[in-house]
Formats: sequence, structure tokens, C-alpha cells
Amino acid sequence: MTVEARHVPVMLERCLDLLAPALAEPGAVVVDATLGLGGHSEALLATFPAARLIAIDRDAAALKLAGERLAPYGERATLVHAVYDELPEVLERLSVPKVQGVLFDLGVSSMQLDEAERGFAYAQDAPLDMRMNQDVGISAAEVLNTYPPGDLVRVLRTYGEEKYARKIVEAIVREREREPFTNSARLVELIRGALPQAAKRTGGNPAKRTFQALRIEVNGELAVLERAIPAAVAALAVHGRIAVLSYHSLEDRLVKQVFAAGASNTAPPGLPVVPERYQPRLKLLTRGAELPTDEEVAANRRAAPARLRAAERIREDTS
Repeated sequence: MTVEARHVPVMLERCLDLLAPALAEPGAVVVDATLGLGGHSEALLATFPAARLIAIDRDAAALKLAGERLAPYGERATLVHAVYDELPEVLERLSVPKVQGVLFDLGVSSMQLDEAERGFAYAQDAPLDMRMNQDVGISAAEVLNTYPPGDLVRVLRTYGEEKYARKIVEAIVREREREPFTNSARLVELIRGALPQAAKRTGGNPAKRTFQALRIEVNGELAVLERAIPAAVAALAVHGRIAVLSYHSLEDRLVKQVFAAGASNTAPPGLPVVPERYQPRLKLLTRGAELPTDEEVAANRRAAPARLRAAERIREDTS
């Protein structure tokens, strides 16, 4: 299967529309902070022929495949092996002080979901890895087998919003003493057995929340995102734009908070005139979070949970 067939970019036209006013000028630089298989990046290069692309991914396999896809664009595309919270360092290395656009497509890439050996998907048996960069960090199996019960409960509750976290963890602890976890099918079966019948009748696969929680823990996703979104806003030139696709409420909430803070004035109450340094730095471009259309979800089921927010930089920071 070709790279193009494996990856259908989510909410592509809407992302392009939101970024377009910032990317039409010659010399515009746009950052795809989550390159994946390069669907959004390819569209950005094709749609904005005057723009230069800097694309970041922590997954070496994704970089290789996307590099082949973007090769026709030559020096207009610069691909960088990094985590997206390293954006300031990447731009400094490339001598790019400010950018005109930034796009984040968060969550797991199509390639990571489709390759069973990566262990992201609960629908097929696979080694419990879940690392986006398989050269660093601990695997999901190591988390399951070594974390104290209290820490496992915290991970499942905080990152999976799993209300039956304690029941699941009690079962995990019993099972790992008998035999350490290595593969996903055993974990999925354990979760099915640990949940009450009523919980298994709604909300899709009952393992979904636990797998999300383990993936976020293994990759430090929320901590990375907490650093990355403010760094991306700081990297925007005036009139530059940022668009962020989130896939669960924890990501979306964090993006919402950063954008809302940037779009608020920070003046002490009661000032007759608000000095510029207290004025908003951002203008929100979406009313709340925008959702994919029914038609898009029908054509690409992975678009279903997507939430899109965008903002424009309207002034520089002033001390």
C-alpha cells in the first residue's frame, strides 16, 4: 500500500483554509510539528508554492517514508528528527527566528496504528511497546510490569479518564505476578474481565481508555504538549497562524487553555486605558473546537474524535 493510501489527512481543507492568509507571501515558513506520513505537509507544499516547510517527527520510520513522499519538493522541505517541544531548538539550528504558520496533528499516526508490532492498536495482538521513538524510553509492557499499583491507577485515571482504574489495576497486579505482560491481547482480555457488564455495553472497545493512558504515559505526551503549544505561539510572527488537531479531551483542554490565555488581556482591573503590554497576543480563529463533517467521518473513521482549534498572532510580546 502506498504512503498516500495509508494516510488520509484529517480536516485537511479546513486546516489549509485557516493557515492560508499567513502562507501566501514569498518567504513564508510553515512548521508541521507532527509530520507522520506527510499528508498535511504535502498539501501545504502543493497549496502554498511560495512557502518553505519545516517538518518534525520523533518517529524515524515516519520520517523516512514522508521524506520519500516529499522528495519532489526538494529544498523547500526540511525534515527534522525531534520531538515537537524541541521546536525552539530546531528553529534556532536552522536560523529561522519566526515562522508564519504551525500545524499540530496530535495523537497516533496511521502508520503507528497500522503496524501491529508497534503495539498501539488494541484490536490486534501485538507486543506492548507504544513508543513513538523506539530508540528511547520505556515500553508499555515495562509500565504495566513495574509501576506500583498507585501509580498505575493514577495513569489510567488521569490519562485515560478511566473510572474503573482501580478494578483494572487490581487485575493487572494479580496477573503480572503470575507472568509479566508482553502482548496486547492478554491485556485486552484482562480489561474485559475486570469491567462490569454495563461498562462493556457502551463506548466502543473497553480497552480503549487504558491503551490511551499507557500511550500518553510512555511518550510523555501531555508534558510535551504543555511545553510545545506555548513554544509554537512564541515562534509565530505577527499575523502568523497556528492550527491544532486534538483527539481526546485532555489534549483539547490544554490547547484551549493556552489559546484562551493568549487571547485575554492581562491588565489589572480598573485601568481606564489598557497598555499594549496587557493586550491579547492572539485572536481566536475558531468558535470553540471545530469538528469534522459527517461526510469526512464516513470516509475516514479516524477523523471521528478530531477537534480543531486555531489562532492568529496579533502582536509581539512586550515587556
